[in-house]
Amino acid sequence: MADELGNNELIAKLPQEGVHCYPANPSKITTNRVVSAIFFVIGIALVVFGLIKASDTILKIVFIAVGALCALISVLVFAQSFLIAKFRVAVDYNEKNVVLRYRYSKIAIPFENFDGRDGSPDQAEALINKNFKKDSVFYLVLDDVFEDACYQTSSSDLESIDDFKKLREECFQIAEAYGARNSEDKVKFYYEKDEEKPKDKGSTDVDAMIEEVKAEKKADEEAEAAARAAAEEARIAAEEAAKEAEAETEEAEESEEPEDKAEE
Repeated sequence: MADELGNNELIAKLPQEGVHCYPANPSKITTNRVVSAIFFVIGIALVVFGLIKASDTILKIVFIAVGALCALISVLVFAQSFLIAKFRVAVDYNEKNVVLRYRYSKIAIPFENFDGRDGSPDQAEALINKNFKKDSVFYLVLDDVFEDACYQTSSSDLESIDDFKKLREECFQIAEAYGARNSEDKVKFYYEKDEEKPKDKGSTDVDAMIEEVKAEKKADEEAEAAARAAAEEARIAAEEAAKEAEAETEEAEESEEPEDKAEE
């Protein structure tokens, strides 16, 4: 299929071996571990309460079942945090797969089936991003074009915005080289059914937005550094002025002492 749809010249430009791993966001990993540990303790407490304190049989069964389920889910989430610490998404040039961690499974999408494109948040994520997140969040769709399901990752899922940008670039290069998106047999989304429909002119240029966010951060950091430098210069100038004033006072006092002795 790669021979039919792919561009051999572009494929030759891709790395031919190696695995590029993109770990998950460390703050998310820490949060998952802390929350899962708390819920594990709560689950065990419910089981113990059900075994020891609950007198009614039905209540005992409810407490034990809920506590055991809570503890089990907590263990699974805690274990998953170690898996995504190694990588959330990986590009495997040895096996020619884009690999991602989804829940507790590892999903491999062959290059010849792969399409990568910019994504967007659902309504709940958009609301959270708007009200609780200071930095812009960008989304990337990882799609097996011959399967009904597709997957999405975001800049907040990965270790850094630079990792997201690099992953996005790699995915776009692979999708362009192998050309699975051009297959007539691919599973089409509702917005792809009308192939002659012009693209939205107001679509976001993600690269430009990422660079703009980084430029704004850099400008803020430079402004803070300049303010600190100005404050430090002002402090040093004030100290030097105080030292000069003190020296002048001492000189004046020393010049007055011989006159006093002469009068005596």
